[in-house]
Amino acid sequence: MSKSGKPPAVALKGVWSDEALIIRGGKGVIDGVAARRARVLPDERGRLGEILRADDPWFQKFGQVYFTTTFPGVVKAWHFHKLQTDHFYCLRGTVKLGLYDARDASPTRGEVNEVYLSEHRPALVRIPPGVYHGWMCVSDVESIVVNVTTECYNYASPDEFRAHPHDNEIPYVWSRQDG
Repeated sequence: MSKSGKPPAVALKGVWSDEALIIRGGKGVIDGVAARRARVLPDERGRLGEILRADDPWFQKFGQVYFTTTFPGVVKAWHFHKLQTDHFYCLRGTVKLGLYDARDASPTRGEVNEVYLSEHRPALVRIPPGVYHGWMCVSDVESIVVNVTTECYNYASPDEFRAHPHDNEIPYVWSRQDG
């Protein structure tokens, strides 16, 4: 434990990559987490980007699609779902997505992963139930993230379980790592 009582941050290294898309972690990719580059089709009129299709092997079921924005330097973290699988896609800006496996029965319990999602690197990340997640906007513009979920948001009883963004037992630090 550090002086603050928080566990020391895990040293992250590349544990998976698909060309320019990289997942960094302590030992490996969290069980059930996956990432893939998005299909983007450019022509002289602009671009069409596919996020998730019903015939995609990742597709389970449709809950809802929503977007959320984050201002530069802001951290939106941590929470997990007991039922919902999230699929994150960054439309604008760049976010540093942090993941932490706190599931008791998981073979990757305690693992931390980090993925950068950006308009410059179109990609989709799947986050299964029970995995804490959140992000920090690291671009100089407001980021826009789209989430395709497997469940509808339940206003009366949200499937959302939160931890403080900085004061928690998750061995991850949101600050920029210069070097």
